[in-house]
Amino acid sequence: MSDESVSARSFARESMAVLHRLTESAQDEVARAAQLIAGCVRADGVIQAFGTGHSQATVLEIAGRAGGLVPTNRLSIADLVLYGGEPPSVLDDPLLERRAGVAARIYELAAPRPQDLFVVISNSGVNNVVVEMALHAKEHGHRILAITSLAHTRAVPAGHPSGRKLADLADVVLDNAAPRGDALMELPGGGAVCALSTLTGVLLVQMAVAEASALLIAAGERPPVYVSANVPGGFEGNLELEKRYAGRIRRTAS
Repeated sequence: MSDESVSARSFARESMAVLHRLTESAQDEVARAAQLIAGCVRADGVIQAFGTGHSQATVLEIAGRAGGLVPTNRLSIADLVLYGGEPPSVLDDPLLERRAGVAARIYELAAPRPQDLFVVISNSGVNNVVVEMALHAKEHGHRILAITSLAHTRAVPAGHPSGRKLADLADVVLDNAAPRGDALMELPGGGAVCALSTLTGVLLVQMAVAEASALLIAAGERPPVYVSANVPGGFEGNLELEKRYAGRIRRTAS
């Protein structure tokens, strides 16, 4: 294994150092995020998670996974096709996430209730559809939890006509500690390799879910949590838990 500045060993060392720092520096904001999550669950709300591009990996960490909370819903640009009647060809447009009105349509298709919490994820925090989703959720009175890179978002101009960024609109911001551009390791001659935001985003999500679960337990409530469908009785048990949120959460093949 190479000992050069760019290697498997150096990425593991540097990324783990960031993760270690984040477990300490994010404690206060994670606690605030957990209050939002636990409050949503206790109010019979659904956690509506949205992101585009590779931020969808962190969305999947929230919605519908083993060990995760049941009242979670994944929002996606693909909802325009899956639920909105648009032809699949609409997804061929690489600039779709910059088109005005897309987030409003996704929101409408989800039909969220007022007590639902929106978790909006974007490393840059400036993509038009992400900011539009946060604006739309805010206008409808939802609380917003953002997961973003403050280093990146502070270094680039706003992309939305309002001049707002995701971090400007959130009730709580979890900084994923990724550098500008996301890639962690500088290459000789310029550029960088090995993105960080998925690793740190997953850590923040699971810390917040753990803390929210502790709050629910302290209040005498059992957290509604998925069991792996690949253990005996898991699938059937999950179906029973999902009945409480029938018509409000989507579980499609993935």
